[in-house]
Amino acid sequence: MSADSAIRIIEPPPSRGQLLYDGLRGLRKPKLETAPQLPTERLVRPAVELQATQVARYAQACGFRREHGVPLSFPHTLAFPLHLLLLTSRTFPYPASGMVHLANRIRQHQRLEEGQALRLEVFAERWVAHPKGQALSIATRAFSGGGLVWEGDSLYLRRGVSGPVGEPWAGALEVDEQALVRTQRWSLAGDLGRRFAKVSGDFNPIHTSWLGARLFGFRRPIAHGMWTLGRALAAQQPPHPLAAAQLDCEFKLPIFLPASVSLWSRVPDGPRHEFEVRNNAGDKPHMRGLLTWGAR
Repeated sequence: MSADSAIRIIEPPPSRGQLLYDGLRGLRKPKLETAPQLPTERLVRPAVELQATQVARYAQACGFRREHGVPLSFPHTLAFPLHLLLLTSRTFPYPASGMVHLANRIRQHQRLEEGQALRLEVFAERWVAHPKGQALSIATRAFSGGGLVWEGDSLYLRRGVSGPVGEPWAGALEVDEQALVRTQRWSLAGDLGRRFAKVSGDFNPIHTSWLGARLFGFRRPIAHGMWTLGRALAAQQPPHPLAAAQLDCEFKLPIFLPASVSLWSRVPDGPRHEFEVRNNAGDKPHMRGLLTWGAR
């Protein structure tokens, strides 16, 4: 991110109607004749409270317990509208509707508390040359008391772009698949996408509507990747709030709703916790992750 990047204060946060309008307006964009330009704005919300009611709704949707405190993945939901603002802006070279969420990385540096105010900063960090097209990393940084307390990096892919620019994709997250064992089975209702949209603010029609999913090439609505991640984290977190923690995950095959899926985990090797969410038969991965945490 360049030091010359323009800071844009976002208050109040964008409405659902505004994000929908911006997304529809950008469904068609001219074909690029040159290399894509990285968006230069840094979007900032100066003081976003970790509201107890919002945390509780998110926790219930994903299966976190009260003693877990603020879930590790929760700040992503606060930053997601800013991600959409970047992806639907007039200067972004591709339609937001064609961007696929490939991966997420989260680093938490201290325990988060209900009622705490975070300064959220979101910006396009870098282009990534992916074998399947052009990928973009969007960074989220959360500050409190003048220090960095939480950070996330989300990788989005535009399929079919020839000659992608940026650093080469580093490759798939490696876990020992043969060492994983089935630990849970989950039954996911057909309306999971609509219910999680109300909590997360992600009303993408591929998650909330049969017709919308079909229009974008899916036979049925698919589960939010961030719900799958949250549910997997809730199943493995110890019964206390996390302080220092790290997460890396990759989203693989979509989960078509309704569905039955299974969580596969490895017996922890020290602080290292490897896991996958697979189909009910256990032979196809929907998501792969690596979670570590430190002391309280």
